[in-house]
Amino acid sequence: MPKQKTHSGAKKRFKLTKSGLVKYQKTNKRHRLTQKSTKRKRIARGVGLASAADAPNIKKLIPYK
Repeated sequence: MPKQKTHSGAKKRFKLTKSGLVKYQKTNKRHRLTQKSTKRKRIARGVGLASAADAPNIKKLIPYK
């Protein structure tokens, strides 16, 4: 059986934790930060975990991670 191709966009955006959960970086931390509230920036600082419904589809896109 041939190898699967990894989705180029997904490999840049998602990683797996040791327990197999899908993690990603939250949005809104790139530019124009002076006009965003401190609370909004603090919430965006952390790592997000994909929902249980989305995780299987993301794992198919990154089979070798």
